[in-house]
Amino acid sequence: MKLPNFKYNPNPIKLGVIIEEVTICPVCEQKRNFVYEGPFFSEEDVEGICPWCIADGSAAQKYDGEFQDLESCDEVDSDEFVDELIYRTPGYTGWQQEYWLSHCGDFCSIIDYVGWEEVQHLENEIEADLNRLCEEYGLSIQEFKDTLKNDGNLQGYLFQCNCCKKHRLHADAS
Repeated sequence: MKLPNFKYNPNPIKLGVIIEEVTICPVCEQKRNFVYEGPFFSEEDVEGICPWCIADGSAAQKYDGEFQDLESCDEVDSDEFVDELIYRTPGYTGWQQEYWLSHCGDFCSIIDYVGWEEVQHLENEIEADLNRLCEEYGLSIQEFKDTLKNDGNLQGYLFQCNCCKKHRLHADAS
């Protein structure tokens, strides 16, 4: 069975939040070949959710849970965008609280985990984010570039606007 498409997380397998593993989903109670391994915020400790129960919103509904904390998101123009991200999109794995960026009034798609090496060609495009992150972490631009490493102590998260295709960058530290 083909995996569902997720607007805000188009490649959750690449990000390691959906893995190929046989499971009995606690939501639909069906045997599935893929399981969600990312963040899920619920009072219950839930494991084994399948991607299809994320996509249709039944996992979030059954466990009164969220895949992303609304307080850790940029603002967007529509409650529909918020509902899709929080209740029907697999998250990503961050060091601290995952943060979701937006652009053009909608949430961006998470593209990959990155270090400076992977995004240096986008420096002009992500300049505003670089300045924001340097201020947030008290680093000079050069210190930030030297410290941002994929799987390092300062991890980058590359996003892309679904409308204009502009890239955005977020980072957090271990």
